Amino acid sequence: MTKTTRTRDLTGGSAPVLRRRALNRATLDRQLLLRRSRELSVKDAVTHLVGLQAQNVKPPYYALAARLADFDPRELSALLESRELVRMVTMRSTIHLHTAADARTLRPFVQDALERELGVFRAGLTGVDLRELAEIAREAVEAEPRTMKQLREALLVRWPDADPRALAIAARCTLPLVQVTPRGLWRRSGQVALTTVEKWLGPDTGADAGAGVAGRSVPEDVVLRYLAAFGPASVKDMQTWARLTRMREVFERLRPRLRTFRDENGVELFDLPDAPRPDEDTPAPPRFLPEFDNLLLSHADRTRVVPAEYKGRTWQGNFAYSVFLLDGFLAGVWRLVEDTGRGETVLTIEPFGDPGRAERAELTREAERMLTRMTSSPDSANSSDSSYDIRFGAVIGS
Repeated sequence: MTKTTRTRDLTGGSAPVLRRRALNRATLDRQLLLRRSRELSVKDAVTHLVGLQAQNVKPPYYALAARLADFDPRELSALLESRELVRMVTMRSTIHLHTAADARTLRPFVQDALERELGVFRAGLTGVDLRELAEIAREAVEAEPRTMKQLREALLVRWPDADPRALAIAARCTLPLVQVTPRGLWRRSGQVALTTVEKWLGPDTGADAGAGVAGRSVPEDVVLRYLAAFGPASVKDMQTWARLTRMREVFERLRPRLRTFRDENGVELFDLPDAPRPDEDTPAPPRFLPEFDNLLLSHADRTRVVPAEYKGRTWQGNFAYSVFLLDGFLAGVWRLVEDTGRGETVLTIEPFGDPGRAERAELTREAERMLTRMTSSPDSANSSDSSYDIRFGAVIGS
């Protein structure tokens, strides 16, 4: 059990206090990062994690390699080809990898946030009827998948004086657009081409709606799923994950079904009653995570994973580095360079601190495992004759 103290809550009662390490271990456990799962399939893991951040092609593959014991990148690729998984804009207005069921339900859940994003582009949409824009865009992408450039061109025919980028963003925000394959496939990805989720997955009969009706997700269900994957968490944490507001009333409706805690700053945290909360001294093995991993982006207070002294060190402008964890916390960045011509792979590890010999050995073993897993498949650019080199050196600014 997690070691806790108690503090008086706002109603005069007392609530256990979860210290930072306790929050860290609980979150890592929910994220399948304390122990890799041997039971969950790729599809089940994506469901449990409520999707994976997927701005780029490779991050979902490396995210699952860190979380699943027997992960094979070809399995994820096959699920994209069979349309059981899709890539689309959802939380935080970014591309996520979702199951087909979640593609139908989570997109309506975040629709208000996407529509608010359009406020930034209003000046470029003067005179544009968004309902008409959605109809024209839908007709275009359902006739055949379109690139963003092709979609802009189709919309400029109707609104030649509008800002082309604003038109394309408006289409993305008003329509549930998915990236069609081969985009996202392992070692075979192509350019981004879009169609609607209905065209790609077929008519919504409600069979995949989960707890929702006709493809609409029930907010309470999403909150419970968020806590299962990211809890214990505050209302503000969940709102940061979804980029939504006014979620307090949803948590209040759920309060009788939840446990409450406080963090060391007195912030109220909610959690599922039977969710795992390991002891804060539970060992946390090293893990290599891709850029934009949801572990780092899904809480308002990220100190449960990111030490205050390392805040902002994994970003340069809009570029994010891949990161690694030591003792459960962000401890540095890494970069993988593959020479497909010579079949060589170089992994460079840059710690932020000064890890000891034992920690370097653990990082090296974890790196070897990751590279073996991710470069050994027959369709990999690196065949069985491939080699890799693991180095400690500079990544940022190099």
